[in-house]
Amino acid sequence: MLKTTECHAQSIMDKADILARFSCDEGALTRGYLTKEHKAAHQQLAIWMEEAGLTTWEDSVGNQWGRKVASNPDAPTVIIGSHSDTVTNAGKYDGNLGILLGIESLKQLSHHEFPFNIDVVAFADEEGLRFDTTLIGSSAVAGQFNAQWFDIKDSEGITMAQAMQDFGLLPSKAGLDCRDPKETLAYLEVHIEQGPVLEAQDLAVGVVTGIAGAKRFKLDVSGVAGHAGTVPLPLRHDALCAVAEMISTIETYAKENDIVATVGKCDVKKGGAVNVIPGDVSFTIDIRSLEQTKLESACEHLLEQLESIAEYRNVDLGCEQIYQADAVKCAQSLQSLWGNAVEVVTQSSPYFLPSGAGHDALAMQHLTNVGMLFVRCEKGISHNPKEAVMTEDVQVALQCMMEMLLQIESNSPQ
Repeated sequence: MLKTTECHAQSIMDKADILARFSCDEGALTRGYLTKEHKAAHQQLAIWMEEAGLTTWEDSVGNQWGRKVASNPDAPTVIIGSHSDTVTNAGKYDGNLGILLGIESLKQLSHHEFPFNIDVVAFADEEGLRFDTTLIGSSAVAGQFNAQWFDIKDSEGITMAQAMQDFGLLPSKAGLDCRDPKETLAYLEVHIEQGPVLEAQDLAVGVVTGIAGAKRFKLDVSGVAGHAGTVPLPLRHDALCAVAEMISTIETYAKENDIVATVGKCDVKKGGAVNVIPGDVSFTIDIRSLEQTKLESACEHLLEQLESIAEYRNVDLGCEQIYQADAVKCAQSLQSLWGNAVEVVTQSSPYFLPSGAGHDALAMQHLTNVGMLFVRCEKGISHNPKEAVMTEDVQVALQCMMEMLLQIESNSPQ
């Protein structure tokens, strides 16, 4: 096993602090796709990649790459990646930690010749902050870029196509440089857990078995606005009361059917007022399950229940599916190799756990086998400024990443 020291892990922590400065919000971390903060963060990552001895480039959708070239440059490639974009008022480690671990691992392995190329990629959009469309960066790499995304507008009315042009990219080239599955050996991602399981188990890292599938819907409920004092309750078509019952039903259904379902946004439209019966309300649902068949069934049954509520409350319900990602099983071969790596580094049996959150691996599984490692985070808090990891855990994750590459080498046909 190649040993690292605490100073290498501390270097990653320091770099995470630096990346957090590239934000559109003073005093908070918010970094969206195709923004000046995106460009500045990737320019900094390119510098660190070059310092690690990597060849760097930006691809057609704004992902930042660094490559450790194999002894045979025509050999296939192992890709290590995660995302550099954030949610609003984010933590410093979600996504960014995985990128920095990849760069540092290749820096420590700079004198080791591998029989395959190794790429580190900072995906430019996983969170969907600016255009409400997730996994743009990794989808493009995996050959899944959707040209319909060009017409999506941000909150200021700027289309994605225009934003690409303003950033210095050519929309006509987007996704054309996708990777060839025949030339890709595997995709590896290290990510904070975003949950409390590893902390409860008192473990620094855990091997991911799979990623929950997700579907998201935007629903519009239309009733009749009216005067709060003059319309009797039995004669009302109150859109917000209907939505309140729908939200309660969603929570109950999720508890009874072992899924997770979240209403993340709820807006009373057309200028709701204290003395007006709400006539139009929109809300979103995010439904997830580790089992794809259960996810499909839950969505169907739950939407039927919402339709029934709308019918007896005399309101109209419109529903639009705005996102779908199928549940993904991490490759068993990569789970085994990650497990070997964890055992070598920690001298203890590896712990295996699923991911309820989505990751770039959801898109990359269309390209190649995917394997993930989770790193313990304090209280499982993520998407929050309180997001925290321990330097000693980062050191364990770094050694596991390096050992994983050696495991792949020793198990690859020579």
